[in-house]
Amino acid sequence: MFKLLLLFFTILLTFSSCSSKPKQELVLSTSQWIGYAPLFYAYDKGELEKLNIKLLINVSLAEAADLYHVGKADMVTTTQHEYKSLQESTNDIAAVILLDRSNGGDMILSNQSLATFHKSNKIYAYLEVDSVNQNILLDFIKNNHLNKNKFTYINKDQKQIQDIVNDKNKDILIATYSPYDVLLKKKNFHEVASTSNIDSIIVIDAICTKNKILKKDKKRLIALKKAIDNAIDIIQKEPKKSFEVLSKYFSNITYKDYIDSLKLIKWENKPSKELLKHIKKYGYNEDTIIQ
Repeated sequence: MFKLLLLFFTILLTFSSCSSKPKQELVLSTSQWIGYAPLFYAYDKGELEKLNIKLLINVSLAEAADLYHVGKADMVTTTQHEYKSLQESTNDIAAVILLDRSNGGDMILSNQSLATFHKSNKIYAYLEVDSVNQNILLDFIKNNHLNKNKFTYINKDQKQIQDIVNDKNKDILIATYSPYDVLLKKKNFHEVASTSNIDSIIVIDAICTKNKILKKDKKRLIALKKAIDNAIDIIQKEPKKSFEVLSKYFSNITYKDYIDSLKLIKWENKPSKELLKHIKKYGYNEDTIIQ
C-alpha cells in the first residue's frame, strides 16, 4: 500500500512539474557579449528550460537581430542601435528587460598610433556592419578628424575578427567588444578608444520581444527577469563560482580576463529613474520595461 501511495505521489509531482511549464516555446536570440552572461548562467542552471525558453547563441549582434527580423526568434538581445533598426523594419518590438551599460566594454583597437593614421594612405577597418560597432567606429573617425576616403571597411563577425593577423605593414582599426578583445590584445592590438571615454555614445543592452508576447506572456517575462536578477547577484557575489559555469560560453578567457571584462560594464537590471528617462530618446518605452 505504501509503495502504491509513493508511486501515486511521484506521478502527481511529475505531472504537476510538466503542466506548470509553459506550452509555447519562446526562442531568444543572443550573442557572446559579457553583458549577456546572466542569460548564459540562467540557461546553464536550467532556469530557461523551466520557462520553456530556448536560447540561440550567435557570433554577432547583427546575426542575432536577423533571426528576430525573419521570425526565427521571439525575443532578442540588442543595443539601442539594433533595437532602432528592428523597430524600423518590423514595427513590432518592445524592450522589456534592461541588462547592462557598456563602460569600456565596446572599444576600438589598433596596431598603429593615431599619428600614423593621420599620415596613412589606406586604413583597414574591421567591424560588424549594421551594429553598434559601426556607430562607435564612425564616431571615432569623426572625433579624430580622420579622412573617411582612406578607409576600407571589412564586415566580419567577432569570431572572424579574432583571427585577424597583426600585420605591421597594414594600418588596422578594429571595432570589437568584450570578451573578444582579449585574444586581439594578446596579438598586440591596443585600445585607442572605448565607451569609457567616448562621451557621445552610450551603449545600453536589453532583452526585447514582440508586443503580443509582452501582453500575453508578461508573467513569464517577469520570471525571466527574476532568473536574470538572481544570476547577476551570483556573478557579483561569487565570481569564481560563476566563472566555472560561464567559462565555456566565452572561449579563450582566463578567470582574470573574466573579471577584467566584468569591470567594463555596469549592470542596469534595476535601472534608475534618471536612466529610464534618458533612454526614451532611443525609443525605449518606460512602461514596457519590467523593473
